[in-house]
Amino acid sequence: MAKNFAAISRSIVDAIGGADNVVAVTHCMTRLRFVLNDESVVDAAALKSITGVMGVVRNEKQCQVIIGNNVSQAYAEVLKLLPEGFAAASDAPAKNKITLKRIGAGILDALIGTMSPLIPAIIGGSMVKLLAMILDMTGVFEKGASTLVILNTIGDGAFFFLPVMVAASAAVKFKTNMSLAIAIAGILVHPAFIDLMAKAAQGQKVEFIGISVTAVKYTYTVIPALCMTWLLSYIEKWVDRITPVVTKNFLKPMLIMLIAAPIAIVLIGPLGIWIGTGISAVVYTVHSYLGWLSVAIMGAAWPLLVMTGMHRVFTPTIIQTIAETGKEGMVMPSEIGANLSLGGSSLAVAWRTKNPELRQTALAAAASAIVAGISEPALYGVALRLKRPLIACLISGFICGGIAGLGGLASHSMASPGLFTSVQFFDPSNPMTLVWVAGVMILAVVLSFVITLLLGFEDIPVETVTPKEGKTAEITTPAPLPVAADAARSH
Repeated sequence: MAKNFAAISRSIVDAIGGADNVVAVTHCMTRLRFVLNDESVVDAAALKSITGVMGVVRNEKQCQVIIGNNVSQAYAEVLKLLPEGFAAASDAPAKNKITLKRIGAGILDALIGTMSPLIPAIIGGSMVKLLAMILDMTGVFEKGASTLVILNTIGDGAFFFLPVMVAASAAVKFKTNMSLAIAIAGILVHPAFIDLMAKAAQGQKVEFIGISVTAVKYTYTVIPALCMTWLLSYIEKWVDRITPVVTKNFLKPMLIMLIAAPIAIVLIGPLGIWIGTGISAVVYTVHSYLGWLSVAIMGAAWPLLVMTGMHRVFTPTIIQTIAETGKEGMVMPSEIGANLSLGGSSLAVAWRTKNPELRQTALAAAASAIVAGISEPALYGVALRLKRPLIACLISGFICGGIAGLGGLASHSMASPGLFTSVQFFDPSNPMTLVWVAGVMILAVVLSFVITLLLGFEDIPVETVTPKEGKTAEITTPAPLPVAADAARSH
């Protein structure tokens, strides 16, 4: 049945305190992300009870409402309810006491807010590169054919100019001038600057007004442009205050460029590279020491990371690793078992439940997780809602993650692992990777299906209307026995 997103969105806005309580709203692949004036007025119970809302995550002044794959339709309807001219993708600066918790939440919010809009371009580009690799391997085109070169260029564009894309997205997030942010990031990938950095890497002395410039390659990077755009938001405000009104149209942008660009080249750029390299080093040092066990642990932890939004912390590391080495072998392989386990568990729920609405939800969630790799409908609509299926998914995710690690699987893209995107794990030099991927996917679905049935779950009561009184009555499965136990009795 088609959902009435206009009604759903109106109910959501009412439950979070009305349009006047919304400072900003944006969305990712499955969630509406609201920034609120007053978080205390949110009616959490009403919000969670809205038909079409799969879950709610609240953090500081941000309220995330999980809708599922059709979140863009709900987002469009929400915008219609907000005042005309509303800045949909902006965030209000917090005026609260600075604490380590708030700093951590701010960094995470900046990463998520900046990277989420870029993911479609990155996934699209990496899948095109994968297509070019397969065409080259199968001999459809000759080696070095112009078609392959163009396909590789199309696929590589999002990665090569990643600093520019990050700067544009971060400019929206930090509410600073986008054209200036893009211009400064563009310097870092300018051919002349790239050539100068190559000479510096070979030992040639490179200076700017007497200050030594560190040899850094900025293409394919995330952190430097993100940090620089955040600093730009403060530089722009300061320059705006000191420049006379009569000179603002030319002096203000000139001063911003002369201040921000050298800082980016001399200080922020190298610092950002060191931060990004440090994060990657920590993640993959753990992988090198623990091997397959690190993939198993990540497979079990992945649904929990998604629940808290912490899974987005790995996005810059995955992007940079794929850009530099062509593949990523810890986080992405762990998602195979995590995503398909949620799908298999949802299938088990659909098989056993007596509730037609839950069965429909579970089947749709299973299809989303298994076919497309979008697991949040299954996580929030089924597993977390019924609890025991979530335990089944964690067990299955650990086992399947360990097997993926033992098989040495690595992804050439960062598309959510599912049936349609499983080709991203194919390694032309090792055809057995197809067997490993297929085996892990099948095992994840079957294992989570069986464990869910063994653990059982408390079925959700079915609400019906009695013909005589016109009142709602609850018809439940034999309560309070878990479904698995109930099934065992029937034999």
